[in-house]
Amino acid sequence: MPDTGPTTADGKIRCDACPVMCYIAEGKAGACDRYANVGGDLTRVDPLVILEEAGEDRAVVPFLVSDAEWDGDMLNTAARFVTAVGAGTTYPDYKPAPFIVASEVEGVDMVTVVTEGIFSYCGAKVKIDTDRHLGPERALVRRDGEPVGHVTTGEYGSQMLSIGGVNHLTGGGKKEGRVTCDAIMDLCNREAVDLTIDGGAAVTVQAGHAPVVDGERENRMRVGCGSATIGMFARQWRDHVDEVVVVDDHITGVLSEHQAGKVLDVPPTGIKIKGRRSTPGRYFQVAEPGTGWGGTNITDPLTILGDFNPKQAWPGLTMLMVSTTGDHYAYYVLDDDLKPRRRDLPDAMRFSVERIQENCEPALCSVMFIGGAGGSLRAGVTENPVKLTRSVKDTLTYVSSGGAPVFVWPGGGITFMVDVTRMPERSFGYVPTPAIVAPIEFTMRLADYQALGGHMEAVVRLEKVRDLARKRNLAASTDNPWPTDRLNFRWRG
Repeated sequence: MPDTGPTTADGKIRCDACPVMCYIAEGKAGACDRYANVGGDLTRVDPLVILEEAGEDRAVVPFLVSDAEWDGDMLNTAARFVTAVGAGTTYPDYKPAPFIVASEVEGVDMVTVVTEGIFSYCGAKVKIDTDRHLGPERALVRRDGEPVGHVTTGEYGSQMLSIGGVNHLTGGGKKEGRVTCDAIMDLCNREAVDLTIDGGAAVTVQAGHAPVVDGERENRMRVGCGSATIGMFARQWRDHVDEVVVVDDHITGVLSEHQAGKVLDVPPTGIKIKGRRSTPGRYFQVAEPGTGWGGTNITDPLTILGDFNPKQAWPGLTMLMVSTTGDHYAYYVLDDDLKPRRRDLPDAMRFSVERIQENCEPALCSVMFIGGAGGSLRAGVTENPVKLTRSVKDTLTYVSSGGAPVFVWPGGGITFMVDVTRMPERSFGYVPTPAIVAPIEFTMRLADYQALGGHMEAVVRLEKVRDLARKRNLAASTDNPWPTDRLNFRWRG
């Protein structure tokens, strides 16, 4: 916790938890709502979150704050891990991390350094499972009219957004920075965020929930591109329909021309696709991107067809046109003039469409927080910050965020990403500089911590943490590795 700052004549105290340096009156909180003046003492408002190793059937365990309600056994029958959620910061960065907690694991002395980092160089990478066109690459993403990010490359069945970054937080106007900070924090705290994309769609994003695009909730992620869909289901179509076209913004598939159709002896149908032919049975750019069939802008799939070749087509030829999610489909029969006429979908084809839908995973929004742990944060761990970086790269130190596993990028520094749905709820805060406050923990052998120049004088035993009044215990997610498991890092000795 930051040192209590000087008291002014009117009873206010000065908070030193971030560069804003608020003066806080008795009973009030600072601008970040994280620190308050409680009886003249600067007090962290949110509880420190401690994870309890639990079985699959274990629910969230609320911490009993009074000794009368609690038997005093900190360790109980389960392992405990002190997260950085609610821990406080090291600002102004000359002092050790708020909690440096030692414990014994399998007979080995371990230590976890716990701090809430103040991140200006940070953002959220957002994956939105949808075939709908959200906007052109590099288009600005806005919240409340302010630019907060941009559209990046489309991935397999998903659209990707990059939200935040130091340029939006500090490089634009004051309102842009504030709105960007709010957008990152809300996304990472798993709240619903309404975004608009220049030249594109309006989308509501919430981690772990289905996206809503232009007011319509997405249900399914595509089973594959048009070509892959042909390959997966060609055998099921062979005896029930003469031609299948899987409409896709990127790769539209045609059964009779596709290699899968050739192997299954599907005869040519004389079909003509308006698009750029790639390899046999695969077409690019059949239409413009949009929110219609297969992520295109079409509502009538026949608009991507030219006239059938009369030398190969025949009256009565049957054709299924379907999107990559099975949400759009239509069945046609060629008349005497070789024009497709829509007919009711036969039961065999209905089963096929339902099979496509069945193989589509639920559409979800995924949010990854990404931040760079700078030198000042690392100084709370060791007096020589580069040694911590090297220790992480050498896998002597395990990095987690709210107890959740992170991906540490290769290269210089400690740039990490974490899936926010694997973290405790409301793990993220802010300071009005503006910057995001995010938890980060460094776990290693106590001997390794001493070797890298750690703040040994600040180390406390896990049992001592029970004396802290503001805390709550949560059952650890069974999807996450236990942070002190030796498999997470090199266990020397």
